[in-house]
Amino acid sequence: MNPIATMMFLTSLAIGTTITLSSHHWLLAWIGLEINTLALLPIMTKTPHPRAIEAATKYFLTQATASALMLFSCLINAMQTGEWDINTPSNLTTNSLSIAIMMKLGLAPMHFWLPEVLQGIPLMTGLILSTWQKIPPMILLLQISHSVNLNLTVIVGLTSVLIGGWGGIGQTQIRKIMAFSSIGHLGWIITILKLNPQLSLFNFILYVVMTTAMFLSVITLSTTKMSQISTSWTKNPALTTTIMLILLSLAGLPPLTGFPPKLLIIMELIKQNMLISASLIMLASLLTLFFYLRLTYIITLTLSPNTHNSTIWRTATKPSSVLTIINTMALTLLPLTPTILFT
Repeated sequence: MNPIATMMFLTSLAIGTTITLSSHHWLLAWIGLEINTLALLPIMTKTPHPRAIEAATKYFLTQATASALMLFSCLINAMQTGEWDINTPSNLTTNSLSIAIMMKLGLAPMHFWLPEVLQGIPLMTGLILSTWQKIPPMILLLQISHSVNLNLTVIVGLTSVLIGGWGGIGQTQIRKIMAFSSIGHLGWIITILKLNPQLSLFNFILYVVMTTAMFLSVITLSTTKMSQISTSWTKNPALTTTIMLILLSLAGLPPLTGFPPKLLIIMELIKQNMLISASLIMLASLLTLFFYLRLTYIITLTLSPNTHNSTIWRTATKPSSVLTIINTMALTLLPLTPTILFT
């Protein structure tokens, strides 16, 4: 793609996100989301492959449906309350607004588009879809968190954690695994949204950091399948070890970055006397833990039969400084958790 066109589309992404984040008006927030969607479509189809075209079509149809539902809910809300302010949704439209935003995020049971779309696009575009594109809808949900239905958020959250673990077990493609990982993590975030929005935001920030680290590491190794990543040990042992630790961090194992949000969410659910929800979400997360450990085993505990006999490591690619910083953050933010929460 022409660099000028790429820069224009990326700038449009930034503008759309800024409009949504800075707006107190439902119509402006909706316009920002539409700019985001339309700016990402050409980036998805920069390689004119049939699978990329199919992924862009599925993404457009899903986002258009969610946008139509969101605009309809905003109009009904304006008719009832006489204003377009984001912080004052009516009781009638809160559920439909929440469902529309959850569809944009890819939460279960509105998740069917996310694995297919992510599988059909390049890794860098997948990184944008998994991180940047989720910021505006998540901020909108946080803004209306005081009025969302608790039962809706808990049911959608538990379903997403379960689907995220169940769907990822049999996958061999890295992008589909990251898609189901995204569904599972967003399930944890949504479960606690009504009870503690600050904790949801903290969890979302760490999710973005860990997902960015994983995608950048896989992009550096140029791997899209588990069979390819299992042979990367002889090419770049340091980065392969880091990927193993990032996977364990995504699984939520201590003492890595992914552990504190899960611990704090479980503690908050117990504090709110939601013991059944806490038990179910912990049991559902065991499925996610299984496929993360399976990936870890394939990466580090199996060796390709064609490994080189030399004792000198052959580093094919040197990680950039951005990758180094993001990977460090994805592994070592546990001691800084109180500071981040306080800030």
